[in-house]
Amino acid sequence: MFHRFSRLPVAATLAPLLLATAAQAESFSACFARLRDDAGSAGVARASFDKLTATLSPDLSVIKLLDDQPEFKTPIWDYMAALVDAERVADGQARMAQWQESLQAAESRYGVDPATVVAVWGVESDFGRSFGKRPLLTSLGTLSCFGRRQAYFRGEFFSLLKLIEQGDLRVDGPAGADGLVGSWAGAFGHTQFMPSTYQRLAVDFDGDGRRDLVGSVPDALGSTANFLAKAGWKRGQPWGFEVKLPEGFDAALAGRRNKRPLADWVARGVRTVDGRSLSAKAGEGADAAGVLLPAGVKGPAFLVFGNFDAIYGYNAAESYALAIAHLADRLRGGGPLLTAWPTPDPGLSRAERRELQTLLTARGHAIGEIDGMLGAASRKAIQAEQQRLGLAVDGRAGQKLLGLLRAAPVSVMPAKAGIQKD
Repeated sequence: MFHRFSRLPVAATLAPLLLATAAQAESFSACFARLRDDAGSAGVARASFDKLTATLSPDLSVIKLLDDQPEFKTPIWDYMAALVDAERVADGQARMAQWQESLQAAESRYGVDPATVVAVWGVESDFGRSFGKRPLLTSLGTLSCFGRRQAYFRGEFFSLLKLIEQGDLRVDGPAGADGLVGSWAGAFGHTQFMPSTYQRLAVDFDGDGRRDLVGSVPDALGSTANFLAKAGWKRGQPWGFEVKLPEGFDAALAGRRNKRPLADWVARGVRTVDGRSLSAKAGEGADAAGVLLPAGVKGPAFLVFGNFDAIYGYNAAESYALAIAHLADRLRGGGPLLTAWPTPDPGLSRAERRELQTLLTARGHAIGEIDGMLGAASRKAIQAEQQRLGLAVDGRAGQKLLGLLRAAPVSVMPAKAGIQKD
């Protein structure tokens, strides 16, 4: 699945449709003429293809996002601060209680504990609050014809068409196919499955005869547990835990894939941060583990087992897997990490991001909705304030900027003209 750290509002997603050149529009039409034949070979009826694609136009903004995944660009302390915060922990614990029956049934069938399943749900869609706003057929159709990885996205496009044909997805509402929305890359639903993953691993967990990951929470929770089980999740095993490294630890030994027996790490001086032995913390039957250093040897260190790799399989980024794993620990009642991130300016929670946006608005910056999502307009406003305060002008929101703005409150001023909303 492709994780989204920030999203554009609907107006911003539709604007690029008007900007396609005549040559691009002609290229898109020619591409779809070829896709029509390929779709038939992939098992999509031509009548369905024609009906569902008749009015599609390219959304060229998705091409830029191919190389803009936040898991690989956002500092780990910013990424973790926004994804694992007090709000998400409280919400997740409430969802665990609300959907206890479905979660217990999923654990019984697939062996994946409720906290891990709910952590995926929380990170992927904020427990169903944020599915994404881009029409899926438009995004996947565009990616099938422009940019890199066209063959991959064509497969996803055809899988989406088949899900609609089969009745798993419905497009008979007032918005038609445009009402089927998700991320720029085509992930959608409560736990943001890609269409081909939906096709392979979605399950009808509520027994209504349809695999509905958009409208059915039980289906989404059961399907997520099924995904993790198929990815190699081992019942009753930990994903890993925070550890303390010995002085002079050789960072060349680290790496999720560089797994060694626990006894080897013990011999090298690796200890748990809470003073327990590695074997006692890991429990019986724990397999080999690797040392993960997401911020280098000066930051938090983790011993990670095979279940961490199963989470990694959901979205191939170690920062993403760590956010899921740590959130799951917090949902079980665990506390924050004990080792500080190696930065003088830690990241902001979503509540702090909303506070920052409120303070920016009070200074006359038009940033749109105060939602904790720091889009282009928020970053532009941050840069303006950084320049005024003599800070490095990088558009990053951290504790230092928030503290300075808190210390100098101002009355609400009219919004400055010319600053685009998020």
